[in-house]
Amino acid sequence: MQYLILAYDDTDPGALDRRLAVRPRHLEVARAMADAGTLREGGALLDEEGHMVGSMAIVEFADRADLDRWLETDPYVTGGVWQDIEVRPYRRAPLWG
Repeated sequence: MQYLILAYDDTDPGALDRRLAVRPRHLEVARAMADAGTLREGGALLDEEGHMVGSMAIVEFADRADLDRWLETDPYVTGGVWQDIEVRPYRRAPLWG
């Protein structure tokens, strides 16, 4: 099943530093997920000034339990970056090849 994830960073003064500290490991995990077909799309959410304030992802897992297991280990979760995570079942429209 596919899921849309909207994950918002904490807003405390150290939030961006935490994001940048674990970002290389987060991207490493994301690349492996993309290679495995689990991560379909992803990127940073930006504020009006272009600063990273969160992330979005479209992922595919067998079920919500598998998704939750991934979230428990993602560096942005374990590193205290994402503080508000919304997960929604998702279906891609058949508009692209």
